[in-house]
Amino acid sequence: MTDLNRRCIPVQVIKWRFWLLFGIFSILSLILLMRAFNLQVWHPEILRQQNDMRTLRLVAHESQRGLILDRHGEILAASVPLRSIWVDPKKIKQTQSLQRLQTWKKVARLLELNMDELVSRIQANSDKRYLYLKRQVLPSIADDIKAMNIQGVYFKSESKRFYPSGEVNAPLLGITNIDDRGIEGLEKYFDASLVTTPTQQHVRKARDGQVVEHLQVTQAGQQPHHIELSLDQRIQALAYLELKKAMKLHQATSGSVVVLDVQTGEILAMANAPSYNPNDPKQRQSYRMRNRAIADAYEPGSVIKPFVLLAGLETGAILPMSKIDVSPGYLRVGHKLIKDHRNYGEIDLATILKKSSNVGVTKVALSMPVQELLSVYSALGLGETSELRLLGEAAGQLDTRSRWSKLEHSTLSFGYGFTMTALQLTRMYATLANHGVMMPLSITKQSRSPVLGRQVVSAKAADSVLSMLLNTTDVDGTARQGHVEGYQVAGKTGTSRKAVAGGYGDDYVVSFAGVAPYKKPQVAIGVVINDPKGDHYYGGDVAAPVFAKVMTGVLQLLNVPQSHYQKNAIQSIPLGDGVNQQSKKLVTVN
Repeated sequence: MTDLNRRCIPVQVIKWRFWLLFGIFSILSLILLMRAFNLQVWHPEILRQQNDMRTLRLVAHESQRGLILDRHGEILAASVPLRSIWVDPKKIKQTQSLQRLQTWKKVARLLELNMDELVSRIQANSDKRYLYLKRQVLPSIADDIKAMNIQGVYFKSESKRFYPSGEVNAPLLGITNIDDRGIEGLEKYFDASLVTTPTQQHVRKARDGQVVEHLQVTQAGQQPHHIELSLDQRIQALAYLELKKAMKLHQATSGSVVVLDVQTGEILAMANAPSYNPNDPKQRQSYRMRNRAIADAYEPGSVIKPFVLLAGLETGAILPMSKIDVSPGYLRVGHKLIKDHRNYGEIDLATILKKSSNVGVTKVALSMPVQELLSVYSALGLGETSELRLLGEAAGQLDTRSRWSKLEHSTLSFGYGFTMTALQLTRMYATLANHGVMMPLSITKQSRSPVLGRQVVSAKAADSVLSMLLNTTDVDGTARQGHVEGYQVAGKTGTSRKAVAGGYGDDYVVSFAGVAPYKKPQVAIGVVINDPKGDHYYGGDVAAPVFAKVMTGVLQLLNVPQSHYQKNAIQSIPLGDGVNQQSKKLVTVN
């Protein structure tokens, strides 16, 4: 058969094959239609669930940490917005993003990272899906890197704490960690109030991670609380500056200044040195971060003597007009000799404080049971922490045992045998100035409603002792450098040796505490300086000048009018409550 004939033979269709294929395709199409109908009409939630699993995400919108402000609204601590940069090492490996070497060199340069170490970190974690490149990056730098459009590189908003006042407030305010949570000082103390509850919202994301739809909010966030402290930043800066000057001048190891509002108990300043710049992590050594005003307890020395006289007036052991014979200038108690600088003869109570007579105050202390003296100390807050319960606050040590030797009894009168903090010292003088009423301490600004204090000692006894402290800053007093021009100041110095193994060494802790103005005390200031060096190491030479400069500035800042008084005017001294009018005016020790 020729080729022409073959081409003319008609093609016969094998019908059974056609219908077989047609049947198979029809059945498959029917199955697909039924499946589609089932998914889209009868059970559409299955597709929605699968879609949601791939595209629906729950995101949290963090709010910045609350501000810390001083009493006038000045910002002491704030959180600034930053970015963190992280990568998906697995995706980088899949997309071979590391092949863009020039781009990664720019990234390393912007982030101040070593290029080789950066690449090695990513390659070493190639099976992971999350790895930080660097945290707390400036937004401008993050934007430059984002513009490079590197696959597998992502960005996250975060914040970093910033302290505008630097080292002035550092030991008191404390710091936060890299996650902006408080870990020291007031930052940790108020952490629960300063942190916020994030807003949580469902969003729909595309394959590239971009949000394409914002859905419902599942949890409404809580706005941050701002903390308004009782601190006056002007006073705080002044106190820190004067303390730092004194420490440098006298080569001291450390020091603290506390300023209290006598009427409200608010802490207007709590300065410590040495300090540190909280914005520089390299300066965060433990000895710099210590809030010594509440954490360091020391034996106070002569600054406690006014409260021995206060106890004597409270118990009736002495009268305000009593005189004490301190001749011949020394007193043997047990195996120890207690001495004055010289023989002052028969002196009144005000002169005991003015000359800081060890013999005189010892005789007053020994004229009353030791438990009565300890009771007054305890009532004034010694041996226990304040109601503030600040982090690291020390209670000090005040022994309450029942048996005391005569020598131990006497040492309590001139500031040995127990310990206290600078905050406790200042509070005792504030209580004395507030007619014996101890106000609750506050580190936050108080409302205008009056705060009730506790009457811990009688008003007349407190007023009597306060009047006795007026002459300590006279030219012949132990605290003449604590004089404040234009104001009547009531205060007392303290100088104590530091305890060492087997007794006391040649290192000192010096202090000065006082209140002003005398007629209507508004401010109490306590100054404690540890281990001054050189020829001047007494409280009157080291701590008193700091007190005078700080008190002068505080009274001016508070617009307290100057006192109109005659320097040598005789002060009237009221009698204490419950004082036996028939008790002897001359106290002696057998």
